[in-house]
Amino acid sequence: MNDLRRVAVGLSGGVDSAVAAALLVEAGHEVTGLTMKTWSGRLPLVEGGGHACYGPGEESDVAACEATCERLGIPYRTVDLAAEYEERVVGYFRSEYLAGRTPNPCVRCNAELKFGFLVERARASGLDFDAFATGHYARTVRRNGAVLLRTAAFAQKDQTYFIWRLESALLENVIFPLGELDKEAVRATARRLGLEVADKPESQDFVSGDYAPLFEGLPVGPGDIVDEAGAVLGRHRGIVHYTIGQRRGLMQSLGPEPRYVMSIDAERNRVVVSSDQRLFAEGLEGRELLVHDPALRGKSFDCLVRIRQNHKPAPARVEPSGGDFVRVLFETPQRAVAPGQSAVFYDTDGVLVGGAVIERPLRAADLGRGAEA
Repeated sequence: MNDLRRVAVGLSGGVDSAVAAALLVEAGHEVTGLTMKTWSGRLPLVEGGGHACYGPGEESDVAACEATCERLGIPYRTVDLAAEYEERVVGYFRSEYLAGRTPNPCVRCNAELKFGFLVERARASGLDFDAFATGHYARTVRRNGAVLLRTAAFAQKDQTYFIWRLESALLENVIFPLGELDKEAVRATARRLGLEVADKPESQDFVSGDYAPLFEGLPVGPGDIVDEAGAVLGRHRGIVHYTIGQRRGLMQSLGPEPRYVMSIDAERNRVVVSSDQRLFAEGLEGRELLVHDPALRGKSFDCLVRIRQNHKPAPARVEPSGGDFVRVLFETPQRAVAPGQSAVFYDTDGVLVGGAVIERPLRAADLGRGAEA
């Protein structure tokens, strides 16, 4: 961050990206603020109880970005990516849920929109810059000739899980100014600089409130809740409202023992429930494998694997199985392995060495280890 250069900063209207831009200005860079506009108004979403990254609140976010750039004395541009967002992120979100999987729109958005189309379209419009920066809590490190992601200094704010698909060539020209900071330090910096977004709440999710309107006109009707033997226990309100490990929203009349979503049978429109113990898996199969560390490509290796953002990375063996497929075997069974989510691989220093999209959990019977307890 110390070399003077031209930097474009992705601004969202929140405090993190605003402070990222401010720190770059203070470091002497020539900074331009960039925002991707993703809301076309064509979808029937309404504002819910919290701020979201997608929806009708975009106009206020753009206004916040404009105010931030005016305060910092830097130019500001917007790039209209509404069509690309609806196709690449909203379309993906719908299709994954309809297939009985649990999508992660942030992973897709970061890889394809924020670090992809936004940068490409900004350059195509004539904006010349040497590096792109965001307000993600992440760091980078050079290892084995490649630039790799590393977890943020403050683990509770780390966001590398959401940007795991970013490859080394792209990271060569990416800056994460907040990688060494915690949230309070970021807000304190915003207050010191008089930024209006200093105390703005964080975005809560992909959309605010109920995302059911995204599925209007699609086959997402009620169906059966069944146990593992196929016995009908109740009715669900549509498979798009459920994910692996979920208990909330299930009918209380399913039996005397707590029941959790174990799998989703999209073909038969069924939600399969079981006991909490049955949610644990010895491993997983993944696809879309990326190994960022050149020293690990084409071989099996041990690492720590995170299967969702708030999951404590678990020791595991990563075994590539041909093409972009992979098998991951945990030292200790892990709970609620959800198809569609990402399995992200870290070394013991917090360096992100690769990842994959979860295809299915592997239990003892799948691995030829006999019946599960």
